[in-house]
Order: sequence, then structure tokens, then C-alpha cells
Amino acid sequence: MKDKDMSSNNNYVAIMAGGIGSRFWPMSRTTHPKQFLDILGTGKTMLQQTFDRYNKLVPADHIFIVTAREYLSKVKEQLPQIPETNILCEPSRKNTAPCIAYVAFKLHQINPNALMVAAPADNLILDDHAFLETTETALRFIDHINALVTIGIKPTHPNTGYGYIQHDDLEAAPGIYKVKTFTEKPNLELAKTFIDSGDFLWNAGIFTWKVKNLLHAFEQYLPEIYEVFAQEKDNFNTTEEEKAIERIYPQCTNISIDFGIMEKADNVYVIPASFAWSDLGTWNSAWQNMEKDYFHNAVAGDSVMVFDTKNTMVHVPDNKLVLLQGMEDYIVVDTKDVLLICKRDKEQEIKDYLAEVKRNKGDKYL
Repeated sequence: MKDKDMSSNNNYVAIMAGGIGSRFWPMSRTTHPKQFLDILGTGKTMLQQTFDRYNKLVPADHIFIVTAREYLSKVKEQLPQIPETNILCEPSRKNTAPCIAYVAFKLHQINPNALMVAAPADNLILDDHAFLETTETALRFIDHINALVTIGIKPTHPNTGYGYIQHDDLEAAPGIYKVKTFTEKPNLELAKTFIDSGDFLWNAGIFTWKVKNLLHAFEQYLPEIYEVFAQEKDNFNTTEEEKAIERIYPQCTNISIDFGIMEKADNVYVIPASFAWSDLGTWNSAWQNMEKDYFHNAVAGDSVMVFDTKNTMVHVPDNKLVLLQGMEDYIVVDTKDVLLICKRDKEQEIKDYLAEVKRNKGDKYL
């Protein structure tokens, strides 16, 4: 799937794999979050699927994994193909801007002509071929133009869990449009308006840049982050890198790349994509993407029996017999120490319930 007209030697991928995935509790825990889980029962974890997808585009040594230090052993275990020097451990979670700055400064030292894709570890993409074609279109575009490119997904319904991107009507290049506005997760009424207008896309959080242009954007829009990394840049790719990162991170603002740069810059473009995509952020999104029975129940577990039950998400251990009766529109998740039974339309409140669990039971179940 590699593009013969483009030097793939300059192409690199950063996979962001440091999140906690709290909306997939109780399967996703702080010690073993969702990117390291096989949520949909495919035989591969979300991280492994994401790596395999990008490995069709670039070699393993051009893929970097950014994660929290406590997950280093999990990444090594799940991706033995990745050189250990390509696993970048953050000392603390500071959102996506510092994470992306880390990779960008490191890559610039390795290859000043580097082109970089940054993507979450936990997106579900069902058509790898279409996805890689879209990524190659972005790489070709940024190789010749000072542009920051994002992928937008054509919305299928007014989802309130995604950010939205509005774009120009006229193409800046075939299949590529200038971005007008970014909007964070809207309420249902606004989401319906966006869908009706026809020029809004879901923000997939997948970005492509030429590294030197991205660093200029950091210098312009997030100068405080740029400065702390720039002061330490000579330590990247040396034995001093880990100590440098320990000094840098406490000085970084906790801010997303979307809010810090993409929403402010005037050279942002979007490629509307039509491949099947989900950020797989919630149990509802898992239900939507799993095979269902005649009554629209999605079941993961070898010994589940359902009666008078419909539109329900069930995820339980294979070795446990679970019998459900009379449930409609529920999420049922069973682990060795937690049972969650929750209405599907209340799933966005799982984070709030977790705060109560912490208050009453401490960190034991988190």
C-alpha cells in the first residue's frame, strides 16, 4: 500500500496510547486501559490493530508509540516489533499538545524533512485500504504545501460525543478543503443543525503535518510549550532524553492540539473521508460496531443466554454463565471484581459514577 511516487523514508507515525479510557469501565482500568484491550473480540487489541494498519504504510522503526510510563511493559509485550527507543514514555498526562510536541522535536532531530501522522491508539477503522489512501493523500499534500491537515468523517447521525469541523465549499486540492471552524461536542439541537447544513464533519483526531511546519505552529500558538522543548532539543535521541522529558513536562500546559493549534491556525485543511470509523469511546459505540442478534443484542461471552431482551450490550467472561431476562437498552459488563448494569442512554454519566466509586471505595476498583 506504499505510494511509489513519494519518498516513504520521510514518513513517520505517532500513535498516542497514554489515555485511561474511563468510559469503558469496568473493563478499562487505570492499570490496563482500553487501548490494550480487545474490546470487540477480534483477537487483537486496539493498539495492535492501529499499529498493523500503519505498518502497511511505513516500517515498524518509523512508528512511535507515546504512552504513560506505567504502560511501557504493556506496549513492549503487545508490539514486540517496535524498537524500544520508539516507545516514548510521558512522566505525566498533559493532553495531546505536549505529547505531539515530544514526537515532533525528536523527529526533527532525526530527519529535518520528516512528515508525521499523529493518531489515537483506539480508533476503530473497518476499511484499511480506504483509510491508507486518505492518509497518503494528506502526506502528498503537506509535502508541498505549508498545511496542517486533519481527517474529517462524514457524519451519519447527530452525535453529541464528537467534535465537528466546518469546511469551505470549494476544494483547495482534489478532495481537500480549507477548514472554517472547529466546534467542541455540541448539544443535540446544534448537532442536528450541523448535519442539516452539509458542510460539517466529525473530527477524527487524526492529523498530518510536515514536522518543521508543525514546530513553527507551536512557536506561534503555544510558545510556552515550544520554548521548554526547544531548550532541551539537543538531548533528544541521546542518553539524556529521559531526564530532559522529566524537566520539560512539569512546565507544560495541559492542552489539546485541537484547542492549542488547530483551532487557531489559518493553514488548516480537512480531508472528508467516508470509511467506517468510530472513536470507540463508549460501550454504545462498541454495541454499534459489534455483530448483533435478531433483537439487536451485542454479546461478547461464550455462555450468555438472553430472554425477552433487546438492544442490549453484554460483555462478560467466557467462563461464566450469564442469563438475562427482560432487559431493553442496557449495558451489562462483568469483570472479576465489578458488575456494571447501566441504561445505554446514561453511558456518558459513567465518568460521574466513577467519581462516586472513588469517593466511597477509593482507587481499588478504578
